[in-house]
Amino acid sequence: METLPENYRSGYVAIIGFPNAGKSTLLNALLNIKLSIISKKPQTTRRRVLGILNRDTYQIVFVDTPGILRPRYTLQKKMMEYVRSALNDADLILLIVDAAAKRHPIDLDLNQLNPSKKPVILLLNKIDLITKGDVLPLIEKYNDFYSFETIIPISALQADGIERVEEEMVKRLPLGYPFYPPDVITDHPERFFVAEFIREKIFERFYQEIPYSTEVEIEIFEEREKRPDYILATIYVERKSQKGMLIGKGGEAIKAIGTAARKEIEEFLGRRVFLELRVKVNEDWRRSEVKLRRLGF
Repeated sequence: METLPENYRSGYVAIIGFPNAGKSTLLNALLNIKLSIISKKPQTTRRRVLGILNRDTYQIVFVDTPGILRPRYTLQKKMMEYVRSALNDADLILLIVDAAAKRHPIDLDLNQLNPSKKPVILLLNKIDLITKGDVLPLIEKYNDFYSFETIIPISALQADGIERVEEEMVKRLPLGYPFYPPDVITDHPERFFVAEFIREKIFERFYQEIPYSTEVEIEIFEEREKRPDYILATIYVERKSQKGMLIGKGGEAIKAIGTAARKEIEEFLGRRVFLELRVKVNEDWRRSEVKLRRLGF
């Protein structure tokens, strides 16, 4: 076993915030690889996404979480359970805020979310969308709101400020051995990311209720020698009318989703794939405890 430096640090870092604050973009920037899917629509992230940053003297295990909201149905309750679980496991919390948004987390009860008083770093994201003169007043506002370890203005999309975020996290990680081998970047199987990339393309193409009413399940993932891997994915919708819209006239919409998703999947896997998509109705799956459990929630 490789000898670790005496001052080696390791720990879990939960990334939390309102929907669309930039949590997934931040994770991708910190890891310099696309693990979390992103879109301009809120509530894109449904499950916890784990990403591991390995350096010579430390390992950071990030947990990207769904956006904090007031649950209206069973799926959203599950999503908030992922947030609470990530906070319970965390050694450090990154609270990310959209600096350009009108809504700020003064609405949040951080004492209730973080009763054990774990250290919290506040990230003011999307500073490229506001004037420099607005940054300092925002920092002062948040200093009055909560006792943060530090407040860092960043642009996750442009990877601006990311190095400082990493430095500030490392200072606050506990001493200890790594949780994962140095060549591991996530604990999720490839199937998980394939399903997520397909779901991302649905979010990009459709509006209103369709993206939120769909879930993707990988039925077959077959690695093949000298031929592209074969992947069969089922996209579930809640109503028959949604199925027709997702398929589109002459299958145009589902074909476009498949083409876009295949490119992302091949780039992620580093090999060619043959992707087959089918659409099925699974009525009110978002509100059914049994159906959600079957889908892995």
